[in-house]
Amino acid sequence: MRFRFALALVAALFAAPAMAQDGYDPGEPRWSFAIHGGAGTILRENMSAEQEAQYRAALDAALQAGENILRDGGSAMDAVTAAITLMEDDPRFNAGRGAVFTWDGTIEHDAALMDGRDRAAGAVTGTSTVRHPILLAQEVMRDGRHVFLSGAGAETFADGTDLERVENDWFATEARRRSLERMKAEQLSAIDVDIKFGTVGAVALDMEGNLAAGTSTGGMTGKRWGRIGDAPVIGAGTYADNRSCAVSATGWGEFFIRVGVAQEICTRLRFAWDTMLAEAEASVPRDEAGVPEYVIHASELWLEAEDIQAIADDVLAEVEGLGGDGGVIVVSPFGPAIFSFNTPGMYRGRATSAGQREIAIYGEGD
Repeated sequence: MRFRFALALVAALFAAPAMAQDGYDPGEPRWSFAIHGGAGTILRENMSAEQEAQYRAALDAALQAGENILRDGGSAMDAVTAAITLMEDDPRFNAGRGAVFTWDGTIEHDAALMDGRDRAAGAVTGTSTVRHPILLAQEVMRDGRHVFLSGAGAETFADGTDLERVENDWFATEARRRSLERMKAEQLSAIDVDIKFGTVGAVALDMEGNLAAGTSTGGMTGKRWGRIGDAPVIGAGTYADNRSCAVSATGWGEFFIRVGVAQEICTRLRFAWDTMLAEAEASVPRDEAGVPEYVIHASELWLEAEDIQAIADDVLAEVEGLGGDGGVIVVSPFGPAIFSFNTPGMYRGRATSAGQREIAIYGEGD
């Protein structure tokens, strides 16, 4: 972490702002956006050029939808839902249409959405007829009476909304059906047949300084007994807090729940920034009466991209230490959009007002 504040010699004369980060104006509105479409054993040699181009185009469309909203001054919440609804309709991803089958041969969806302004949240699990589960999670959040609805109750709640409904078969694809058949025939685990965790998600910082996070998934192939992964669990797969960050995760849900990955990252990031601020304030010279010679403003301090990256990597290392794998996307009030994953690849994209724009699939360097 780096402390950026005026030298005591200058500050003794007047309160000076922090030294400017390259190309960074603390008072300048900025936005940041990141998406993911799942992580896992995603190897270049296992994908044709045509398949890769299709995935990159799908990621680009979702990224573009969100960044257009943010660039025009729209909200983080709108950017997140715009990107996720596109990916829910794309059968390449394990969310919405194209979600994996349960052991019983049906499709059930999980989704969560969180607003960093007041930590309002909505989540649903085990839904089967709502075309866009992320929008149902948004309706739960707007209603405000509850945070997390499941199964038949979530479907009944959806009856009171204007959300589009479809037959469960509408979500089915032959590729996912074959995965379930192979799993049963060869007595394989979900990890063996899925290869990757196809959860989709998005996180955003808008020009008002607000954060939002959303995640949507079909879970794991052959899931049984109403299994729930991390995606709809607030604090595990999805979390947003304007004081720290917004996170959406994809991976082996049982381990992400145990670590509380999304909130753990945000909590560590908030602690790191609070520590930086406290140390900076403690360094200010004081006169004989104990009065500070100048004031450190919170807006004059920030965490660098590498600091945020290190925190996310450390939390993912905990997941790996327990035996799990996957990845996260992170944005914070400080601006950078961060990826962290401990798998060979992760479908991902990011864009910021600073000019960064990236679509990637494979490991470091893509």
